[in-house]
Amino acid sequence: MSASPPAQTSDRILERLTRLHPRLIDLSLGRMERLLAALGDPQLRLPPVVHVAGTNGKGSTVACLRAMVEAAGQRAHVYISPHLVRFHERIRIAGALVDEARLAALLDACEQANDGAPITFFEITTAAAFLAFAETPADVTLLETGLGGRLDATNMVSRPAATVITPVSIDHVEFLGDTLAAIAGEKAGIIKPGVPVIIGPQTEAALAVILARAADLGAPALVHGRDWQVDAAEGGLRFADAAGTLSLPLPALVGAHQLGNAGMAIAAARLLGLEEGAIAKGLRTVSWPARLQRLNTGPLVEALPAGGELWLDGGHNPGAAEIIATTFADLARQAPMPLHLVTGMLATKDAAGFFAALAPLGARLHTVTIAGEANARPAAELAAIARAAGLEAGPAQSPAEALARIGEAGGPPPRVLICGSLYLAGQILAEHG
Repeated sequence: MSASPPAQTSDRILERLTRLHPRLIDLSLGRMERLLAALGDPQLRLPPVVHVAGTNGKGSTVACLRAMVEAAGQRAHVYISPHLVRFHERIRIAGALVDEARLAALLDACEQANDGAPITFFEITTAAAFLAFAETPADVTLLETGLGGRLDATNMVSRPAATVITPVSIDHVEFLGDTLAAIAGEKAGIIKPGVPVIIGPQTEAALAVILARAADLGAPALVHGRDWQVDAAEGGLRFADAAGTLSLPLPALVGAHQLGNAGMAIAAARLLGLEEGAIAKGLRTVSWPARLQRLNTGPLVEALPAGGELWLDGGHNPGAAEIIATTFADLARQAPMPLHLVTGMLATKDAAGFFAALAPLGARLHTVTIAGEANARPAAELAAIARAAGLEAGPAQSPAEALARIGEAGGPPPRVLICGSLYLAGQILAEHG
């Protein structure tokens, strides 16, 4: 009797899928159209879709909106990227992360339907998410774009319930263009004819492009500062739009910038018909790992002196660094502590711009090479870029070595932020269970 073939695991299939295209990123919709047609066009059978694009705040906005939908007793499909620890984080089916058996079956179905044709990893795994969402009933589908918008693999839904454009800044210039106007044009590519678009805080250059696209398509534009407003007020927040004013709790996410993210989520929740109680509960219960997250347990926390703080953030562009700088300046005013940054970045990111935004903090910087990432920028090179931006910086072999050095230096208990990459953040979370 012959032995049974080994079980197909999602990791094994995912590894094969990385070999179907010579490039990790190749923006085009033709391959998605072909594969989705072979799968029976699942993107046409999704529950009402809210499609979110932008440079910063996409994930937090989706997290806030998911918490609101679930607080209303409804079920949400959610697709995000990248994952931090396991691929399963990318696909949430009717409120629960996809389980291993289901994920393996979905990936296998997509691999068989693709039949070896060239397709990027993100495209074929996005198709798997669409297939999952079409097969299971839910009340709403929340889609986060991967990169850009116009040619992003998620941009296959012809009639979403709403689209959202979060703040646009310079990032991925090799794919989206090197001006805010060009990048905003790519993000605005998710806007659909006649479908409301919620527009978060923008520069004038980005807003002009987004509004022009909305006007061309007859898409009602709900603009921050014009059609809706969100402000901190009396220990909470106040949201106002044409339907009235809501007094709500602050979101359970750290940073003043989360007001804007919460505002975009509230505006979307209003379009979905969610009531004030669900919106308030969602704001109180929302969580989003590796976004200005305080770590309280684990080996790196234990390496710090008593009273030290360890924070984690996956932001990797100048806009994200500005948010970090504002947040940690606020923390310093509330409770002064020596600040250390442990930073690893990919070679494709604007390290000089990132460090320039952080320079006013006066922090001591420890750079690391992200382990296992072929495109990681070497720690010594990162340190040189940081020093050119005015930071005191030097390389370390690993985050653990950097934390050990900080702990051995003596002095008052330090505040430490590990930042610069979601890939690095995912490794830190994996080490902390």
